[in-house]
Formats: sequence, structure tokens, C-alpha cells
Amino acid sequence: MAENARFPLEPTPIHVSDATLDDLRARLELTRWPDDVGNDDWSYGVGRTYLQELAEYWLNQYDWRKAEAAINAYEHYQVHVDGVPVHFLRKPGVGPAPTPLILSHGWPWTFWHWSKVIDQLADPAAFGGDPADAFDVIVPSLPGFGFSTPLPKNPDMNFWKVADLWHTLMTETLGYSKYAAAGCDIGALVTGQLGHKYADELHGIHIGSGLRLDFFTGDRAWDLSGGRPIPEGLPEAVHAQVVALDRRFAVHLAAHVLDPSTLSFGLTDSPVGLLAWILERWERWSDDHGDLESVFSKDDLLTHAMIFWVNNAISTSIRYYANANRYPWTPSHERKPVIEAPTGITFVGYENPPGVTTEQRVDSWLALREGWYNHVNLTAHDAGGHFIPWEVPDAWVDDLRRTFRTRR
Repeated sequence: MAENARFPLEPTPIHVSDATLDDLRARLELTRWPDDVGNDDWSYGVGRTYLQELAEYWLNQYDWRKAEAAINAYEHYQVHVDGVPVHFLRKPGVGPAPTPLILSHGWPWTFWHWSKVIDQLADPAAFGGDPADAFDVIVPSLPGFGFSTPLPKNPDMNFWKVADLWHTLMTETLGYSKYAAAGCDIGALVTGQLGHKYADELHGIHIGSGLRLDFFTGDRAWDLSGGRPIPEGLPEAVHAQVVALDRRFAVHLAAHVLDPSTLSFGLTDSPVGLLAWILERWERWSDDHGDLESVFSKDDLLTHAMIFWVNNAISTSIRYYANANRYPWTPSHERKPVIEAPTGITFVGYENPPGVTTEQRVDSWLALREGWYNHVNLTAHDAGGHFIPWEVPDAWVDDLRRTFRTRR
């Protein structure tokens, strides 16, 4: 898209019907609660006490219309890309030559997890930055997530298929000749695939963590260890870290890779069931130091949950894990590095591997990812958990700007 050209689409504000909100209220009022004896410490999973407090807040105090108004402070668009419904938010860049940037979220993320960095990226001067760093920010909901629904005719959707859709969206639908891409979690895999398949048409990529694109391939993709036992002779503290890491992800990966549909029936029917399942991930994966609401307020938690609930998106969102395994990634070329686009990566302390300090994180990652990334900007931070642009937005923005500053 030429500089100063008119954006080719007309915005469509987000609106959830009153009937959908009334149905939610009825379901919350009729919640049947299980006995949950001996689980005040969440050792059996999400505890009833906090979940019930949150559900009562949802029913009696939470205001979706207020959240909807905040979301609609941005431009929203609904398009079809190769027949797939795609919603995206846009914040036009303010600067001499804003670079188009597409941000891809993960699970249990929504597009709104980018909300703390959008304004800084689009209008750096408003935050004391250099207007030359401005981006024209595009934030889609992954197909089958949020408002990129329904997705009944695409049961095989996964991260590398989304990358093809994103490239079409950016170059054909929106008309950008070259663009930048960034993402975390599943969105980091989407972004990595863009940097692998479409490197010549990207300024570069910036991601959280730095997984291999074949992460979900193999017979035991649902097991972080691949079935290997914990090595003997580890220091006690490192052994405990390995066990804690397994417990953080074991149920999540196993259920999503092996039985996503079975799980979906309950989560689709019960808003409290849906909330419990994603709440556990927000609590376990964020760097909250035992206080979830220091990272996500009740309103934050419920706004993200609402984006899943009102769009009946939980089933199609969690199937990404199974589909990454059942329709495995295959390379588009055999060159090295696999991901040729210049790559910046933000690492955060809460996701340091067992036995690895923040100071060791970059070297540890390099040893495991040789030949995979054309890395140009690797930064490790002590603070921050899985939801990087939400938890440490300033660090993310600084790292991302540094990746692209000389690549526009």
C-alpha cells in the first residue's frame, strides 16, 4: 500500500447482541458447583473459592459494554481471506513513514492481549519516543479465535496455514508491498513460519521465546519430555524446576493435542467451565508471584474470557494444538537458517528453562536452536511471564523497536 494511500476497507465496530449477553447471564445464574474440599491451595487445579468469586463478579458487576467501548476505540475490520473469516484491529501509524506490522497472539490469548503495546508502537512520539519508529499496527484474531469465527469448514486450521492467510491479508487484501511481523506463543510459530516461507517480503520478525517450527511433530507431541525420564543426579533445585515445568504444561498439552473435542463440549456449554480452564493457564503461566490480579484484574480476566465465550470460539481455538500435530509442519526450503528473516527475540525470566539463569538464557537458547533463526537481536529479561506484551509491555516495545530500527 502506497504511503498516504487510503486504507482499502471500511471499519466495522465490535458489537455483541443483547440476546448473547442474556444467555450468558442465565447460564451463570444456573451454574452447578462441584465439591472442592481440600483445594484452597489449588493443588487439585483451580480452586472453587476464587472461581466462584470471579463468577459472581461476572454476573453482578462486570460490564461488557464498557469493555466493548474500550475495544471499539480502535478500528475493527471483518474480511474473508481465502474463504476464512478474519477479524483484525488496526491502529494507523503516526510518523514520517510507519512500517506495517502484524501482531499474532496465542492461546489462551485474544487479540486484546496486545492492547498495552498498540498505542506505543503506532504513535511513539506520544510516549516520548521517536516518530521514525512508528508502525501501522494490524492485530488479527487467529482464525477460530475471538471474532474470526465461525470456522466450521476449516477443521484443519493450524499455525502454518495461518501464516499463508496472514501473508495474503497483508499483501493482497491490504496491499502492503513489505511488512514486519511479531508474535508470541502460537503467534510466534505463525510469525516464524512467515519468516521461513516469506522472508524476502518481510522487513523481519520479532517473537517471544523461539520454538522450532517442528515443535508439535512426532508421536509424543503432547509430552514436553518426549517420554524421557528426568535425568538422574540433577541438583535438587533443578529437579524441582523440571517437575514444576511438567506440571505447568502436562494437562494442557495432553488434553489439547489428544482430546480437544471431548473437552470442548463442557467448555462450550458452561461459561464457568470455560473460565476455569483458561484461568488456570493465566495463573500458572504469568509471573504473578502468587497474586494473579497483580497481572490481570477481574475485569481483564473476564474481558478475555468474554472474547472466547461470545464467539463460541473455545473449540476451534484449542484444536490448533492437535492440528499442528496431525497436519505437521514441513519446510518450504532446505536452506539454513530455516527462518531467514532477521529475527529478534524477547526472553522472560519466568520461562527460563530449569537450571538456566537470565544471564545464561541467550547462550542456552543458541545452543539448542543452531541453524534455525537468523537472529539479530536477542534480549533476556528477569521479569515477565508467558503473556509478554501484557506483562512487560515496555520491555517488549523496546526490544521490538530495536529489531526493526535499521530494517525498514
